[in-house]
Amino acid sequence: MQASTSDVLRVAVIADSDTRWKWGALTARRLSVGEAELSGFLLRGRATPTPRQLAEVGAGVDTAAVREVTGAEFLRAVEQDGYDVVVLALVGGAVQAMLHGLAALGSPGAAAGTSVVGTSAAGTAAVSKSARRPVVVTGYVGVVYEKLADGLLLRHGADVVLANSLHDAERFRAVYEGVGADASAVTGSALPFLGGAPYAGGALKTVVFAAQPSVPASREGRTYLLRRLVEHARLHPDREVLLKLRSQPGEHTTHIEELPYQKLAEKLPGGLPANFRLVYGHMGDVLDRTDLLVTVSSTAALESLHRRIPTAVLTDLGIREALGNHHFLGSGCFASWDQLDSGASPAADPAWLARQGVAAGGPASGGGSYDTAFDAVRERIARLLLAPRLPPIEPYYTHVTAPGYLPGILARYRLDAAPAAETGGVRRVVRDAVRDAARGAYRHGVQRVAPVIRRMGEL
Repeated sequence: MQASTSDVLRVAVIADSDTRWKWGALTARRLSVGEAELSGFLLRGRATPTPRQLAEVGAGVDTAAVREVTGAEFLRAVEQDGYDVVVLALVGGAVQAMLHGLAALGSPGAAAGTSVVGTSAAGTAAVSKSARRPVVVTGYVGVVYEKLADGLLLRHGADVVLANSLHDAERFRAVYEGVGADASAVTGSALPFLGGAPYAGGALKTVVFAAQPSVPASREGRTYLLRRLVEHARLHPDREVLLKLRSQPGEHTTHIEELPYQKLAEKLPGGLPANFRLVYGHMGDVLDRTDLLVTVSSTAALESLHRRIPTAVLTDLGIREALGNHHFLGSGCFASWDQLDSGASPAADPAWLARQGVAAGGPASGGGSYDTAFDAVRERIARLLLAPRLPPIEPYYTHVTAPGYLPGILARYRLDAAPAAETGGVRRVVRDAVRDAARGAYRHGVQRVAPVIRRMGEL
C-alpha cells in the first residue's frame, strides 16, 4: 500500500446512500483545518443515490468524479492509491465487511511522506509517516435510536468511531466495555452538517414538516400525518406550510420508501390548499425560512434545534421506539397536531441540547462551541498519523467470536474470499457489460417492481 507524498491530507469517502454521503463527505471536510483532497466512492446497492441526490447534499464535491464501486473495487482503490484516511459512511454490515477487507490488505513498504492534519482549530501539524494502511473513520449519520449494540459492534475495529454528542459517546463506550472490547476509538464530535444563521424570531409564517422514508411505515400513519399537515394549512391560510421530502418517486435514500408522500398527496380528498407545497433541496436552505419545524424523529430536528428554531416532535402516533421519537425524551419538544393547531410552540431544554451536541452544547466533551466540536477528532487522527506504525485492524467480530454471523455479512458484500485477480481483454469487457446489466435489472426490481408488488398485497 503506497503512502501519500504530498502535503495534502488524502481522504477517501465511501457511502451507500445520499444521507450517508452527506455525512461522510462533510465529516471528511472537517478532519483537517488544512487542505484535504477528497475522493468519493458509492458502494453499489439498492440505495445508491442519483446524481440529483448527490448534488442536493451540497458537500462541495464534484459529483461527476464520484465513482460507483463494489466492495472489492473500493479495497483495490485503497490499496493502489495510498489514502491517509478512509471514511466509511456505510450501514453497519458494510462497515464490518470493509474493516475485514482493509485488515486483509496488510501494510508493506516504508516510503516516507508528509501530510498536514489539524491538531486543533488554532493550528496544524506536519505529520511524517511511513507507508502503511490508512486511518479508518466511521460513525452514524444522525440520531441513533435503534440497533445500538448491533450497529456499534459492526463498527468496532475502526481507528475512530465518531459519537455525535456526549450522550452518544457515553452509550457507545458502555456497549464496547460491556462486551470487553476496546472503547478507545470512540471519539466525541458533532453532526458535521449543523450550522446556518440562528433563528431571528418573529411571526410564525412558515411551517415545515420534515418527512422520513420509513417513519411511520404504514399507509395509515403516513396518510394521517399528511392529512393533519394539510388541515393545519387550511386552519392557518396566512402561513406557508411545506412538506420537505428527501427523495423523488423512484429514488431511494437510507431506507426504502414504499409509500411516498407525493403519491399519497395525489389521492387526498379535497385536494391541496394554495398555501401547501411539496419541497425538495438542501435542508439548510429550507431551514433558512422556517419558523416552526415539525417531525416524528428526523435528524432535521437537530439541525433545526441547533439554529434555535422552534421544533416540535410529534406525539400523535405515540412515543415509541419503533418511531424513534423516544430519543427526544427530556427535550421539551413533544407536541401533538392539536396543540400545534392551537398555537403551541415547544421550547427545547438547554441541558438536553448540550448533551446532544447542538446549540449551546457543542462538542461531545460537554461544553464549548460548535466551532471546536471536531478538535478531538483532528487531534486523534494527527496522533495516529504520527505513529511509526498503525496497529492491525481488529474488529470484535471474527470467525472465532461470531462464526454464525460474520460469514454471512462478508458473503453479502462478496468479501468472503480474496478478490479474484483482474482478467484482461475481452473477458473484462464482457464481465463489465454483464455486471452493469445485472446492476440495472437489480435496481429496477428493488426500486420499481418490489414496491408495486407490496402495495398490491395490501389491497
